[in-house]
Amino acid sequence: MQRRILIFDTTLRDGEQSPGCSMNTHEKLCMARQLQQLRVDVIEAGFPIASEGDFQAVQAIAQEIQGVTIAALSRARRRDIDRAWEAIRAAKRPRIHTFIATSPIHMQHKLRMSPQEVVAALDESVRYARAYTDDVEFSAEDASRSELPFLFEVVRTAIRAGATVINLPDTVGYATPSEYGAMFREVRKNVPECRNVTLSAHTHNDLGMAVANALAAVENGAAQVECTVNGIGERAGNAALEEVVMALRTRRNVYRATTRSDTRQIYPTSRLLSSIIKVEVQPNKAIVGYNAFAHEAGIHQHGVLQHAMTYEIMVPEDIGLDGNRLVLGKHSGRHAIDARCRQMGVRLQPPELDCVYQSVKKLADHCKDVHDDALREIVHRVIDARNGKPRADRQHAVNA
Repeated sequence: MQRRILIFDTTLRDGEQSPGCSMNTHEKLCMARQLQQLRVDVIEAGFPIASEGDFQAVQAIAQEIQGVTIAALSRARRRDIDRAWEAIRAAKRPRIHTFIATSPIHMQHKLRMSPQEVVAALDESVRYARAYTDDVEFSAEDASRSELPFLFEVVRTAIRAGATVINLPDTVGYATPSEYGAMFREVRKNVPECRNVTLSAHTHNDLGMAVANALAAVENGAAQVECTVNGIGERAGNAALEEVVMALRTRRNVYRATTRSDTRQIYPTSRLLSSIIKVEVQPNKAIVGYNAFAHEAGIHQHGVLQHAMTYEIMVPEDIGLDGNRLVLGKHSGRHAIDARCRQMGVRLQPPELDCVYQSVKKLADHCKDVHDDALREIVHRVIDARNGKPRADRQHAVNA
């Protein structure tokens, strides 16, 4: 049996808080429409109390986007909760997401509140939010650095106050997968009331373990993962939505869990976000990077040409790509060059292929990639030589 994992997308809230990634109302609405196509379960549209512009953006999304829960973030304050509800009240499926910090360092230095005061504040805020809607999510900010006995009390209090989703964030990306998974396991063991609510994971990538931590939470009972497209977010970012979704899909034998996401929309969604915020993903980024389905090494190219699964654990079409990409460079072999020539409609005899291969290698020593125009020029030279037609030198088109 496979569990259903809910995908809570916070690209428009936590992701937007990444420096240089803010979006206006039109841009947020465009992104929300694409997230609807991607079939995420929850769109956290913003933090309405933060600004009038963010309020208007959340309100516009709530009014238009259908078939998805629309969440708005609020601190554990009545004014925040009122503002959040005003923004999302038109949604068919509204959710108020309220939070307060529960770690000793946050309570002492940021909130300047005692643990008892924090428990009282979260109890009051969850009850207040619940008066507006039946769907209330509570987040124990910095849960991964909170003391477990106190975290048990916090979770128990939030559930009794009416929270339907309990989020245990690794707010600063400090936890390791074993620690983060153990926290979920211990909370479930010590707070039996958890069986009646959805446990959620929210992880950051400060130590490069956001996705691993999120998956560890899934293994230990989390039924919702909070993530962002391209992994954008504060500091080093959040768990990348595309990595979480495709890890669950590709390793379903391990996680025994699935999502309802239309994975064919992953690449278009990634490209749209990049075009909006003008931040490209790194070429070797998992799933959506330019090189994620590209091969230059001859051994890899040969293997992929024989059977894609030799070096590709996912089908590129599953994320919305037309196929993989064989890059011709100094590491490429004859098989890849022959395959590219055949795609151009040219079938070379072994001696001709050897000539083309040697020319490609020579050219690749002076540039990074050999583009199709340059390969076509080389092929024409070889064919003309075969037919006894000398060809004048031309400058090859290369990617410097």
